Amino acid sequence: MLEFTNVSKSFWTGKQRKVILDRASFRVELGQSLGILAPNGTGKTTLINMMAGLEKPDEGEIRKTCRVSFPLGFMGGVVPKHTARENARFIARLYGLDPDYVEAFCRWLCGLEEYFDQPIGVYSSGMKSRFTFSLLLALEFDIYLIDEGMPATTDVEFNRKAGAILRERLQSTTVIVVSHQAATLEKFCRRAAVLRNGQLHMFDTLEEAKRMYDYS
Repeated sequence: MLEFTNVSKSFWTGKQRKVILDRASFRVELGQSLGILAPNGTGKTTLINMMAGLEKPDEGEIRKTCRVSFPLGFMGGVVPKHTARENARFIARLYGLDPDYVEAFCRWLCGLEEYFDQPIGVYSSGMKSRFTFSLLLALEFDIYLIDEGMPATTDVEFNRKAGAILRERLQSTTVIVVSHQAATLEKFCRRAAVLRNGQLHMFDTLEEAKRMYDYS
């Protein structure tokens, strides 16, 4: 379970205070994937970072009684001056997993060949996406956090393998996906919410959420 209780979050932009959440309360139970529709600039990434524990709320409480992933594509835990091998083994130890397994899984999935032993700082954006997505799938979580859908890469083989693993994983895990496009949510969930002006409006179906999102 992931639960927000009276959670508030805002930022000072230099001219005004931008409210991301205003006393929001909701719960995501395991097996009940949730999609959140939010226009660009409303704080989608901040919201999902709070779910992951990467950012703290100003007020309220966030409770987690299960394993929640870092956001898909998140690079914050990866050290650019270290190689993919070093990063994979370090992250494995952080999560109490076998470093040999995590390294082997990432090597197989991301297909970086000799670049796997090069510093991540020299990677292209596509190579970084492949590695971080591989790392995410190497670590098994109860809830996966996705910001704006799966990362886009031009590597067809990687997309095929990663997509197959993710589809299989989603049969036994829960997803929270935040996007400004309803089509992205349709791939992952039936239940949805709309984030607007700091208020999170929960709906039983994606269709209900889409109606509010389209006409408000």
